[in-house]
Amino acid sequence: MKITLLTVGRTDKDWVRQGLDIYVSRLKHYIPFAMLEIPELKNVSSLTKDQIKTREGELILKNIRPTDDVILLDERGKQYTSVELARLLQDKISYVGKDIVFVIGGAYGFSEAVYSRADSKMSLSKMTFSHQMVRAIFAEQIYRAFTIMKGEPYHHE
Repeated sequence: MKITLLTVGRTDKDWVRQGLDIYVSRLKHYIPFAMLEIPELKNVSSLTKDQIKTREGELILKNIRPTDDVILLDERGKQYTSVELARLLQDKISYVGKDIVFVIGGAYGFSEAVYSRADSKMSLSKMTFSHQMVRAIFAEQIYRAFTIMKGEPYHHE
């Protein structure tokens, strides 16, 4: 089993990349973890938001296998505490056994096809974060969840 973070667009901010790299390297001690960045669409000024979402959705779906457990990071998703996220991941690892793919969409969100394929949705906060920052925040939360599962002192209650 492995976890993949699938994103639309590259992580182009150095400070975000540095933070992301820290947590990705730490995560690899617990579980196989991969980042997959789909390049942003080019020449989209003549496209509508729905057309952009549709094209991005096609690229997202090409990178998801039928057996993957797909969780969208979406503002309308369920919010978890860090301990609840640790329990969720532990249950998925123990009982579901599928590879987990977390998806961060583009600036306009997800197409209906991607929503239809998703197994669930998760929200990191009621606040809005840039798509760049969410990557580092999310990787830290997954790392935190694994330290909670292992009873390590990183998380404090």
